[in-house]
Amino acid sequence: MSIFSADPLDLLVDFIEHHRHLCVLTGAGISTDSGIPDYRDANGNWKRQEPMRYQEFIRSEHSRRRYWARSLLGWPTFARAQPNLAHAALVRLEAAGFVHQIITQNVDGLHQQAGSRQVIDLHGRLDSVVCLECPYRGAREAFQVALAENNLAFTALVAALGPDGDADLDDVDCGSFRVPNCPACGGLLRPAVVFFGEAVPKSRVEQACRRLAEADALLVIGSSLAVFSGYRFCALATAHHQPIAAINLGRTRADNELALKVSLPCGPTLNSLVERLALCAHEP
Repeated sequence: MSIFSADPLDLLVDFIEHHRHLCVLTGAGISTDSGIPDYRDANGNWKRQEPMRYQEFIRSEHSRRRYWARSLLGWPTFARAQPNLAHAALVRLEAAGFVHQIITQNVDGLHQQAGSRQVIDLHGRLDSVVCLECPYRGAREAFQVALAENNLAFTALVAALGPDGDADLDDVDCGSFRVPNCPACGGLLRPAVVFFGEAVPKSRVEQACRRLAEADALLVIGSSLAVFSGYRFCALATAHHQPIAAINLGRTRADNELALKVSLPCGPTLNSLVERLALCAHEP
């Protein structure tokens, strides 16, 4: 039977009822209803300029100034984002025993804010900064205050929020932007995230792979899987004969490997899934 021949929600319910121990991989598409833009269109193409690469951030003072200038403007809106229907539905699925592990490519912390307990932040978290030269780790909110105090003229600028909690400043000269140094050693600070083009820490990948191996199936939500750090889990599931389902608007890198593709919005789909599984009767 074709996976597209019936009501996709019925097929999704059937998939989960037959694979009741899920590893869930989430991407930017799950947070768009929280006001955080995603990266790619339905065909997998960039909607805006490619995110800054790690080597560019490390090697170029100009690039660091531009990164932090954009972050100064984007952070307040990013930090105010709240979990949406999709995040709330996954909390209920976890409470009912259907979600074994969430592996998220997002850096917004919205899964934890919603109440999910088993979450691996594959690409780190934007709410912290770390030093490149010492063990210092600090809150992004405190760093935001320092950024603003050092760059009062920039705080008056208005720009659209980007997917990484940054903002579009294409026509702004950032040459005068001042980036505070590490308060502990005077070294360079960076966000506690995995930059585009940077490797995910080995221990984090290994933990995620172990948790996937313990699951019955993989459910991908809101990810095109264009970046290998996420796609690797589909490749691993395929190698281990674990079925894969995806909820995503637009194509994914793993379309040919999916047992089920649901091309519907994440929030309403997951909310309807919770209702159809009648989780209210199972929750404590």
